[in-house]
Amino acid sequence: MAMSTIWWLLAGGAVAAELFTGTFYLLMVALGLAAGALAAHGGLNLTGQLVTAAMVGAGAVAAWTALRRRNASDLPAGARRDVNLDIGEVVQVAAWEADGTAHVQYRGARWTAIPRAGLTPEPGPHRVAELVGNRLVLDKA
Repeated sequence: MAMSTIWWLLAGGAVAAELFTGTFYLLMVALGLAAGALAAHGGLNLTGQLVTAAMVGAGAVAAWTALRRRNASDLPAGARRDVNLDIGEVVQVAAWEADGTAHVQYRGARWTAIPRAGLTPEPGPHRVAELVGNRLVLDKA
């Protein structure tokens, strides 16, 4: 069996393992293995193939790690739009209760809402800033 075939089988195995585990880093390793296969097709010896596969795979993992760190958010999951699609939606507050909460209709249900810390509760349109448990944290719209 040709070395390039072995490299392609290993790359396919890494992709299959990624599908079962959901570990995106295995796709980066598969890129390295595919680079090893291309190096084998190019006629490099085994050492050259291994170095190519290691450099491309490690480089892809390092690049993916750096990209994730650069795009990482310091916000909790309840305040991130990419996690919770309710963030940024507008609700209408008719009146605030004495305890600082309000009841709003949102998505066909009655929700308890609280103002963001430091915000003076006023009736009117508000924007959902965060979800804390089953409460909407609101900013003035």
